[in-house]
Amino acid sequence: QVQLVESGGGLVQAGGSLRLSCAASGRTFSRYTVGWFRQAPGKEREFVAAVSRSGGSTLYADSVKGRFTISRDNAKNTVYLQMNSLKPEDTAVYYCAITISWTIDDFNYNYWGQGTQVTVSS
Repeated sequence: QVQLVESGGGLVQAGGSLRLSCAASGRTFSRYTVGWFRQAPGKEREFVAAVSRSGGSTLYADSVKGRFTISRDNAKNTVYLQMNSLKPEDTAVYYCAITISWTIDDFNYNYWGQGTQVTVSS
């Protein structure tokens, strides 16, 4: 079993940057695709980005493409989400999750972190 802990959220002005981290326990972390999802108040959870087991492939939602970068360091059991040019509409709780598949569908992700709040002020 893998446990995930997100960190790095906070309050930032529009146009600013944040880097989220997702730290995993367990020695099998490198076997999983890792995804970032977010959920804003009153909205459904949505896919943000995913990185393959080796880190060689990535996927992004259109809304964040060109602004967010996902990466991983398997030696540190950590995945990062670098968020630049933040907009108020990026405000949400951000979650990391893992799956053995290569997918953006949240129902295929088996383990989830507790989430970290990102608030972007205008």
